[in-house]
Formats: sequence, structure tokens, C-alpha cells
Amino acid sequence: MPTPPLLPPPSDLRAVLLDSGGVLIRPIGGRWNPRADFEQTVLTRRPDLTPARFAEAVATGDRFLDAAPTTPDPDDYHRVLLHALDVDPDPHLLADLRRDVPAPTVLETYPDVAPTLDELRRRGVRMAVVSDAWPNLPRLHEELGIGHFFEAYAISAELGCNKPDPRMYHHAATALGLAPAQCLFVDDDPRLVAAALDLGYAGRALCREPAAGDPPPTGVAAIASLTDLLDLLRPTPPRPAAGRPPGPMRTP
Repeated sequence: MPTPPLLPPPSDLRAVLLDSGGVLIRPIGGRWNPRADFEQTVLTRRPDLTPARFAEAVATGDRFLDAAPTTPDPDDYHRVLLHALDVDPDPHLLADLRRDVPAPTVLETYPDVAPTLDELRRRGVRMAVVSDAWPNLPRLHEELGIGHFFEAYAISAELGCNKPDPRMYHHAATALGLAPAQCLFVDDDPRLVAAALDLGYAGRALCREPAAGDPPPTGVAAIASLTDLLDLLRPTPPRPAAGRPPGPMRTP
């Protein structure tokens, strides 16, 4: 097993840059895209569509997202799905598919998120989000009760690039006014952590479930829970006063 890369001293690590999906939040029902209410919305126009047709359309949409250089416009994504279903992508249907719904109806935070973020803030650790996502991510975080923890967001749909493009990482660090070496990047994709390490960031891969695919790249260390960050970012112990021995005072 490779030796985990050493982290800078806690006094040098000032911030944590966190991915969102798979690290902070997950979709209710297990599917990110399309949103969980996609089938219900489309069925109001085409009640004859079968689950098999929807499954084929979702697979087509997955291929579209995988091939996109950045997070596409939601309407463009929905047009791909509707074309696969032979459904007219009229403006009213597109508006219904992207309408705002309360975040807790389709998303939830992992149980370890809120207590960990609260403790990191108590310790003075600054936090930002680096995510391949649409621009509504800050609103979703607010509705899920975690938005107030983050000082900055680097969102692919706004920056026009996806991770591992260096602009994603650097946007968050620059917004915090910190150097890469002062930031710990956490993602559920070890390859994106490896890219951050190459750019000078500290990093950890969050692997909540046992790895089912390829092992993490050499040099990428994993944590099993967001709570493990508290072991990596312990408060720095106070230094002894100048001229005073570090141990107990002794009388002659």
C-alpha cells in the first residue's frame, strides 16, 4: 500500500475545498440526472411512455454529459433526453423540467456533513466548494442547511470548465486569498484529487463505499468519512512562552 502523502502542519492548512455530490450531498433515489421528477413531468405530456423508453433516454443523456467539455445548459441536456423520447421540447415543457423545487424533495446531505462542517468552522478552518454543477448549487446548499459554511464556490457551469481543469481549483483558493499549499481538496473521485496534488494542493479522496473499480492513483490517500478530516485538521497546540521550558516548572 502506498504511503499517504504527508500533509502540511495544521497551522499551514487554512482551508478545505470540498466537492459537492458524493461528498456533501446525494440524490434521493440514487440518480443525479435527470432530476427525480423528470419522468413524472414528461408523462403529463406523453402518458404512453414506458420505463424502458425512459431508461434508454437517461442512458443517452449520460453519454451526452460524459462527452461535454463542461456542465451544459440544462435546456440543452433536456432536449437530448426529449429527442430520445420523441417528445417535442417545447418551451413550456423545458421550463417545467428546470423549475425550482425544494431541494429536500430531491436531495439530502450525508449524516456526517453538518457536524463536521460545524466543527471545522469552530476550529477556524475556512471552506469553499469546487463542483462540476449547475449555477443553482449555492441555493440548493442553502435549502439543505449547509450554505452558510462556504465562503466561495467554483462551479463548472459558471467557469466554463470541469475538474481537473486547474481553473476550478484555483478559483476557489484565489477567492479565499490562499495559496494551493494552504488548502486541502476533498473529492470522491481519486483522479481529481491526484490532479489537485499535482497543482500543489493537499488532498484526500473520500471513499464512502468500498472501491468497486480501479484502485486510487499512486500517492492519493483516502478517508472513509468526512469526519476523518477532524483528525487531519486538529487545532495547533499552543506554543510555550519564549524563554520558558516546555515541561513543568521545577524549583531548584
